Amino acid sequence: MANPVQIKRAAITKSLFTQPSQSRSTELGLMSLAWIITVAFYVLASLGAHGTMPQKIWIFLFGIVIISLGMHFALKRFAPNSSQILLPIATLLNGIGYVEIARWNSSRAAYQSIWYLLSAVAFVLTLKFVRSVRDLDRYRYLTLSSAIMLLLMPLIPGIGVNVNGARLWVRAGPLSFQPVEIAKLLLAFFFASYFASNRELLSTPTQRFMGRLIVPPKALFPIIAAWGFALAILGGENDIGFAMILFALFFSLLWITTGLKTYIAMGFGLFVVGSYGANIFFTQVHHRISQWLNPWSAINFNFSHQLAFGWFSLAAGGITGTGLGLGQSGNIPEISSDMIFSALGEELGFLGVILILCLFAMFVGEGFRIAQRAHSDFVRLVAVALTATMGFQAFFIMAGVLRILPFTGITLPFMAYGGSSLISNYVIVAVLLRISQENANELRGGEVRAVKFI
Repeated sequence: MANPVQIKRAAITKSLFTQPSQSRSTELGLMSLAWIITVAFYVLASLGAHGTMPQKIWIFLFGIVIISLGMHFALKRFAPNSSQILLPIATLLNGIGYVEIARWNSSRAAYQSIWYLLSAVAFVLTLKFVRSVRDLDRYRYLTLSSAIMLLLMPLIPGIGVNVNGARLWVRAGPLSFQPVEIAKLLLAFFFASYFASNRELLSTPTQRFMGRLIVPPKALFPIIAAWGFALAILGGENDIGFAMILFALFFSLLWITTGLKTYIAMGFGLFVVGSYGANIFFTQVHHRISQWLNPWSAINFNFSHQLAFGWFSLAAGGITGTGLGLGQSGNIPEISSDMIFSALGEELGFLGVILILCLFAMFVGEGFRIAQRAHSDFVRLVAVALTATMGFQAFFIMAGVLRILPFTGITLPFMAYGGSSLISNYVIVAVLLRISQENANELRGGEVRAVKFI
């Protein structure tokens, strides 16, 4: 006859293995709310701009529901116990951005809907084939070499395209994309892998220099060489935006890995020296800084009028906005891409801007929560790197529009027009959700192991 301890152990084990996976009803409910808000905004924008209901409204509604439902069911299949708020946040940001793109450029809106479908495909494929993020640690130098090749592609004559002074685009026939959007993800994986495997070496000063113990330079040389080479390529392409993201990401991960404030001081010093040097040697950087410091000069205004018009639009929006479809931002260059934040600020007002900021803050907070629960240094740093990349990109473009920092022209994640950016953003979401699922599996595995000791 089984004793009480054995009976208790059997009952707990049965409950652990027979407990059904989450229904993801919270996620579905939040996504339904995102659909309602997006469709309501779409209708209001059409009524405000044209005084009529939008044409093919049912096709629009059917499209966003089917595509996002496909991602929801993919999560039920491949990551049923992962976070339930990341995908709804991405869906709402994507939907609001699409409404504003359709408001100002219908042809771009049509392309953006195609990119949304391709992003969903990339999302599902990432969930299907990346079954363990920890396994990616094996491909450290493959990810680095792939990232470097992608960064070099726009410099190749014949396929690289110069747009507004920055050589970021690659064109193959009618198709064009930005390889840097994929390269930033691969570099995030490389940084995470190197820092995780060299954490102790980077954290422990063992070499004496001028009477003080410092971290051995040989530990820092490989990672600084890779980082510096990537920055040099971005400098050659006149890309100030992604260079800033890469710089901030590198030193953020270095500080998180080691906890040494010395690296923060070193990063600040390198930032000052690098900014001064870039201002002298790189024309694009010099123009961006000059337009930031004195946008109203006769010389700079030929280029900074884009920002000036954006500021007027934000001022016109006030607290509550002019209303969807009632803004006057059509004269702003690249209103549906670089300057979409200004268009949103005009029609949705300060309250709409706060909503967007809160959505990004929730996304970053959830990403860091997922990172905190990870059970290996590599996976934890991957989650931190991808979340920080998203947060830095949103911050830099919004800060540039508001003149807190020099204007970079990078895309506002999920919201601005751009297929390369949208696909990479949904890949980030998929990887974070895979890590969240692994965290749930690790927790459940720990509970099963704990049963053995009862």
